[in-house]
Amino acid sequence: MVSLLVVFYFFIWKYIDLHSTSSGGSPLPFSCFTGELLQNSEHQELKYQDQEASLRVSRAYKEDEGFYTIRVPSLGGCKEQTTYVFVRDAAAESAGAPGSPLNVKCHDINKDCLILSWIAPSDNGGSPILGYFIERCTAGSENWVPCNEKPVKTCRYPVLGLAEGQAYQFRVKAVNKVGISHPSKTSDPVIMFDPSKSKRVTVIPYDEGKMIEIFKDDLEGHIKVPLPPTNVHASEVREDYVALAWDEPDPRGREPLQYYVEKLLVGSNSWQMVNLDMPVNSPRFALFDLIKGKPYRFRVRSVNKYGISEPSLPSEPITAGAKLAPLPPPSQVLAFRDTKTSVVLQWDKLKDGLEPLGYYIYCRETGTEEWQTVNNKPVTCTEFTVPGLKAGKEYVFCVKSVSEAGLSESSPETEPITVRPAIARPSAPRGFVQLSCGKDNMTIGWKPPKRKGGTKILGYFLDQHDASELDWHEVNIQPIPQRVYTVSNLEEGHLYEFRACAMNMAGVGEVSEPSDLFRCEEWTMPEPGPPYDVKFTEVRDSSLMLHWQAPLYTGAGPVTGYYVDMCEEGTEEWKQINKQSTAATHMKVSDLDTEKCFIFRVRALNKAGIGPPSLASDPVVAKSKPGTNEIELGVDEEGFIYMAFEAPEKNDSSEFIWSKDYEGPPDADRVQTEEKGNKSKLILKDPSEKDLGIYSVEVTDVDDDISASCTLTQEDLDKLLKRSHEIRNPLIKLISGWNVDVLEKGEVRLWLEVEKLSPNAELHLIFNEKELTSTPTHKINFVKEKGLVELIIQNFCDDDKGVYTAQLQDGKAKNQFTLVLLDESFAKVAKEADAKQREWKKKQGPYFVENLKWKVTENCEVLLTCKATNLRKDTNFQWFFNKKARTGGVFDLQTGIGTLRIKKITKADEGQYKAVVSDDRGEDYTQLDLVKGNFEDLLKELCRISALSATPLKIQPTDEGIKIYTDVKYYTDYMKTTWFHKEKRLEIRDKLKAGSTMNQIWLHILNPTDADKGKYILELFDGNDSHKLSTDLSGQAFEDALAEHRRLKEAAIAEKCRARVVQGLPDVATIMEDKTLCLTCCISGDPYPEITWFKNEKIIIFKDRYRMDVKGTVVTITIEKVCNEDTGKYSIYVKNKYGSEIGQVTVSVYKRGEIPIGTEEKEVPSETVTRKPK
Repeated sequence: MVSLLVVFYFFIWKYIDLHSTSSGGSPLPFSCFTGELLQNSEHQELKYQDQEASLRVSRAYKEDEGFYTIRVPSLGGCKEQTTYVFVRDAAAESAGAPGSPLNVKCHDINKDCLILSWIAPSDNGGSPILGYFIERCTAGSENWVPCNEKPVKTCRYPVLGLAEGQAYQFRVKAVNKVGISHPSKTSDPVIMFDPSKSKRVTVIPYDEGKMIEIFKDDLEGHIKVPLPPTNVHASEVREDYVALAWDEPDPRGREPLQYYVEKLLVGSNSWQMVNLDMPVNSPRFALFDLIKGKPYRFRVRSVNKYGISEPSLPSEPITAGAKLAPLPPPSQVLAFRDTKTSVVLQWDKLKDGLEPLGYYIYCRETGTEEWQTVNNKPVTCTEFTVPGLKAGKEYVFCVKSVSEAGLSESSPETEPITVRPAIARPSAPRGFVQLSCGKDNMTIGWKPPKRKGGTKILGYFLDQHDASELDWHEVNIQPIPQRVYTVSNLEEGHLYEFRACAMNMAGVGEVSEPSDLFRCEEWTMPEPGPPYDVKFTEVRDSSLMLHWQAPLYTGAGPVTGYYVDMCEEGTEEWKQINKQSTAATHMKVSDLDTEKCFIFRVRALNKAGIGPPSLASDPVVAKSKPGTNEIELGVDEEGFIYMAFEAPEKNDSSEFIWSKDYEGPPDADRVQTEEKGNKSKLILKDPSEKDLGIYSVEVTDVDDDISASCTLTQEDLDKLLKRSHEIRNPLIKLISGWNVDVLEKGEVRLWLEVEKLSPNAELHLIFNEKELTSTPTHKINFVKEKGLVELIIQNFCDDDKGVYTAQLQDGKAKNQFTLVLLDESFAKVAKEADAKQREWKKKQGPYFVENLKWKVTENCEVLLTCKATNLRKDTNFQWFFNKKARTGGVFDLQTGIGTLRIKKITKADEGQYKAVVSDDRGEDYTQLDLVKGNFEDLLKELCRISALSATPLKIQPTDEGIKIYTDVKYYTDYMKTTWFHKEKRLEIRDKLKAGSTMNQIWLHILNPTDADKGKYILELFDGNDSHKLSTDLSGQAFEDALAEHRRLKEAAIAEKCRARVVQGLPDVATIMEDKTLCLTCCISGDPYPEITWFKNEKIIIFKDRYRMDVKGTVVTITIEKVCNEDTGKYSIYVKNKYGSEIGQVTVSVYKRGEIPIGTEEKEVPSETVTRKPK
């Protein structure tokens, strides 16, 4: 027996390996072929070694795709197996680019031109192929040169301009809108030659094998100027080109010929030479870029070194540009079951004698959109076996015709077909065993066929043979449905053998080999008979489940248990697995060595002992098969708890057999089963603790074991019940709870987001126990596909205070979500809504873009600024302080900047500042509260700048002492000042005085002494930082200051003690005649000054009417009975050693009845009137 192992899918540039192994015996010769016998070559290697045959193809291309057959001769005749090798396109450099073309071939080879053809790729990358690019190179080089600038639309192209005698190779690339494919496989090398040369040579044999060649050209030496060619015609007409051919002139002459081609547009009289710069050497030429749909005539001239011929006769009219239409797709594409991984396709040939280059086949798994390519090399037959499909999956197929014009449209899709083996007759039963025996009867059992034929076994036909007779006899006429049968009417003591055959829908299968001979002798042994039907399920990497049937013969008593034995295949070392007998007819065997093959048998036990072993099981490898599925435990959309199993494959007659605890089907009152396709579902009707246990499932009528099990535990059940409750009482999932947004115009948006809802979802929005409906002022939006609930309130006010609840229902799912807008939460939203509404409204007219702010300048002035926009000429701007209009501000209408300058800020400037901009469109304001903390921040900044403006400390002597000071731009009491002397803080006392003015900070040292020498520091604290100034009052600086102080002190003393007229004398004194005039003043001075009075600068002698009284510092002069002579200027002169001073008064005497005009009268002592000029 020979088996063939093949890898089906290979990449371009990779290797193809085909392996075949022989089951034993001596090496056998073999042959491998793909329609032709394959031999060893540079790219393919055939080997046979260690009973293994292989074929290796290096650098595989799509041309290597096809059926490969290996044939091995044996004693029973030739054995062969065939497989289809699929060569897949390499991944495109640009995703979506087409596959590469294939089968590049050369035709009509001449001296300097040829016709190139190829086949379109099966895969266009998802978009139509726009054309092809051709490249050439000289054989043996890799210098590829493009042959065309624009893509060629058909799979055929004339290549011109080649060199005679040169070997060339070609390759082709396909292009679509995405990109360019990989290049095709390089064509076989071709040498350019003159195909007519052999026709012009005559060979004359002579002298026993020698030959003389006579060239016809040598006999035509008389021909000088050549004759014109003949038979000018179109050999090919395509959308992109017209290929011309003609016959050489006859006679042609000895000299080499070249040709010029001329064209004429039918209807004109102007012939044009089309290859003046490049005469051709062959009677072939292709013309491109002709006007499509226009008829042309062509003619040709011959030329040699002697001259050019007359033109040939014109060709018939030839119309260029006719588009070559693709062929139609094939019809009647049918799909048939074949094996568990393949399907057979058949289709009709094209009608009307159309012959395609082949067919491409495509498949698609139902439920998907993507078509897969089945073959990359066109098949020429109309029947094809599609390999490599997934067992149990459903597919549809279509076919495309391949021609020079490309690919046809797709054929109609086949009906969906499930990949399952075709129904066949079953193989023979096997493993006959005697299960019990009486005097004239015995019970026989057997194993089922290994191959069931893809359908249910309907029964068995059993034959018996008495060893003492020649003939076999039928045991039954009607098929036996079971694999156990009691044969009666036997002869006691005779030996019998049996054979059987199975029957299914396809018919009766092969007859088995005869069984061993069984003696018809009544069993009387006390031990039980052998168990039977030992089989395994749930085969995994290290475990399996073993099952058997109880023995039919129980012996002296009932069967009480079983022992299971195991051995590795190929050995006879049986090992008992269980130390204690098991009462069940099943057992899980664990801890097996993965990938090892085992055989099992079972022995029954009763009170008399252990009976004979069962017939050994089939060998089984401890390994999970690819595609093995387990039972899925879950909850469906209706909330039912289920166990589901999907079979990787099954037949039409297959059934899913469920079992609980391996004791038989689950209670029908507690479960129900559903089947769809390859999937079976076991649903628990009323889940409870009664349903806990092991559930297993097995698929019938398949050749390989398909089974699984799962254990339902209490923990699993609790989780599933919880999930079931959630599904049956579902809640709509919240994604984002209630959110409150205030929109630009002050509208309030209340919204929440839940999971995506169906179109049938419902919303009830409740506000303070009343359902809301959508209105222009309270708009409700319910976007179901986004799960969005939205309420937009236009004018948010106290009426909107309360509780909002969104009640949602979508099918069974429900939920509700509540938002409370009360107290602080409502007030916060209302405040923001009001602010945004005002902000929006104000922007309809003039409004501020920069709010009021303050700045302290370097000159310690406070500058308040703001900026408005959207202004007009009539826009008004006004400043306010503490709600009263304030003048002094400046507003620039062009820039919108308002400015208020406070030169010397004081406590009186603390308050609320406001700027208002308005016109007939509306008004806006900006407000700055310069109180408490804000005003304090301003003062801190003022102090900082003032401290930075302080000059270095200066020393100034005074009459009282020495003054140390600094000048600042502006001093305020908020600035804290501290004086230090010799690093010690000074305490202000009698001898030290500190103070400040608006622009100066000073320290006055009174009556300085040597103790006051040293370094003085002034610390200015602006509220945040300290600034220090210092000066050194010592050495010469102190001496100079002290000397100046003494000088100033003496001057001050002198100024203080000198004689002075302190007060009393008026500027003018007016008095009537005969009245008494009293002039009084105060004087000072130490020592007491000397006193002298003058009248008109003459000393007054006090006598008669003149008298002077001195009482302390008060001096009085009295003039009695004044008369006109007393009018004049009076002066008092006081003098002591420190100085003197003069006090003056003008006395005017007038007659009775006369009052001087322009004077104010005032009674003075002694009836004196004083007056002061205005």
